Order: sequence, then structure tokens, then C-alpha cells
Amino acid sequence: MDKPSAAIVTDSTACIPHKISSNLNIHEVAYYIHRGTDVLRDLVTIQRDEFLQWLPTADKLPKTANPGPGDYLDVYQKLADEGQKKIISIHMTSKGSGAFQAAQIAATMIKEKIPDIRVEVIDTLNVALCQGWIAIESARCALDGISMDDILNKIKKMIPVTRMVQTADTLKYLYMGGRIGKAVHLVGSMLSLKPIISMKEGEIVALGVARGLHRAYTKMADVIESSVGSNGRVKIAYMHAGAPEKIQQLKTHIEAKFNCVESFISELSPALMVHTGPGTTGLCFFPVD
Repeated sequence: MDKPSAAIVTDSTACIPHKISSNLNIHEVAYYIHRGTDVLRDLVTIQRDEFLQWLPTADKLPKTANPGPGDYLDVYQKLADEGQKKIISIHMTSKGSGAFQAAQIAATMIKEKIPDIRVEVIDTLNVALCQGWIAIESARCALDGISMDDILNKIKKMIPVTRMVQTADTLKYLYMGGRIGKAVHLVGSMLSLKPIISMKEGEIVALGVARGLHRAYTKMADVIESSVGSNGRVKIAYMHAGAPEKIQQLKTHIEAKFNCVESFISELSPALMVHTGPGTTGLCFFPVD
């Protein structure tokens, strides 16, 4: 394989399936999970199944922490040692995590050591597989030899149109973790009502509630239609936390309605499961020209 035009770095919270990230040579930096006295690394020293079994038993949520400047610096240095002098580092919303700021510090540090290196740090203003899609599409461009500046232009166009919509059995995990944002009024919803949330300008926002999962999935389809129309082409990543049957129902429901040119299913990483809880289902999508 020829060397890509730029190296693509992102975080474990992008939730990209391992096969995809490996094939596209995407470099991932693990988040931290502080569970009591244990310091775990997301998808390194703690895996999804083990974490999902433990989470419902917790009377106190673990704390999550983004990688520090040193974590990103180690990756940038390794890439530089391999001869890569162009790096695009892609991160979740800076309004919900310090990853973007930490990566910026690391970019400054590597520039001081290697003046001819170029590191561009991206705030996606989004989370999970919206961040993941941007990394995936960037990596594909890099492997195709597309210039770094053209990849950055593509990212700039993707950020405002790449959107997350999800529902959960409860919002208590987001609430307990202090990540509920502008959707706090949904916390008291009855169990039969499925809260639907999205992101706007980097913050979690409420899209309302639906009675039952089927109606929630219909509302998700409405969100896609409002963005791409009934005949629009779309790429969709379906995400869940310990809900494989539910996510397959969502995939079937959505793909009967839209021209989905690419899709896949992925499970949230433990660092995101902390905030969503088991049973979460949702999707991240963007329109395709």
C-alpha cells in the first residue's frame, strides 16, 4: 500500500469497527475510564461486553477522561518517525470533552520538535460515529492520494451535515454524568416514552419523546428525511449499547425508506456507554452527493 497523503488520527470514542479502522489505517487514541481505583483504557484494558455486564450494577458512575497531550504526542511522534509529516487529528465536540484542546497542545509540541510537520486538529462538534464517519471518509481520501488541503475542505463540508440521532431506555446515565446539555427536561420521562436526542452546535439537544420504540424510529426517519429528502442518497452508521436486536430493527426500518449507499452497525465504546447506558440505539448519517 502506498503511504497515504496524510495520517488520520482519532479517538476510541469514534466507535469505528476495528476491521474498518484497520483497513483504512486509522490511528486511534484510547480514552480513560476511572472506575473506583482502577484506571482503564477504552477498548484496550476494558472491552464492551465486560463493561456492559458491570454497568447496570453500578451505584456510582465511573468518570471518563479524554487522552492527554502526551497521549496524542506519542502517536504524532510515532507517525513522524515512520516518515509521515502530514497528520489530521479528528475529535469529538470540544463542548463535551477536552480531547480537541489536548490534541492542539500536542500539535504545538510536535511542531516545536519537528518544524516541517503539519498537524491539523479538527473539532467535529459531534460525537460517536459522526466523528467516526469524518475519520473514515478522510482516511479513504488519504489512501486515494487526495491532498491534505482537499481532505480538510471535505471535512469542513461534512461537519455541519453529519448528524446523530439516538434514543435510550433512560437518560439517567447522561444526567448522572453531567452530559445532558439542553435535554435535561427529558430526564423525568416515563419508561414507556422514549426520549430522542441529537446534537446542535456541539451540545446535546432534545428532539422530543415517542411512545414506544417503533415511533421513536419513525421520528429518526423523519429527521433523515428533513435533511436529505425522500429520494436523497445517504450513508448511515447504526450504533447501540448492548442492543443488537433493536439496532437491526432500526436498520431495517430506515433502509426501507431511504437510498442508503453505505451502512454498517457498530457498538458504542465503554467510554460512551458510561453516559448512554445499556439499551441505547441510534444512528449517525450524512447526505451523499
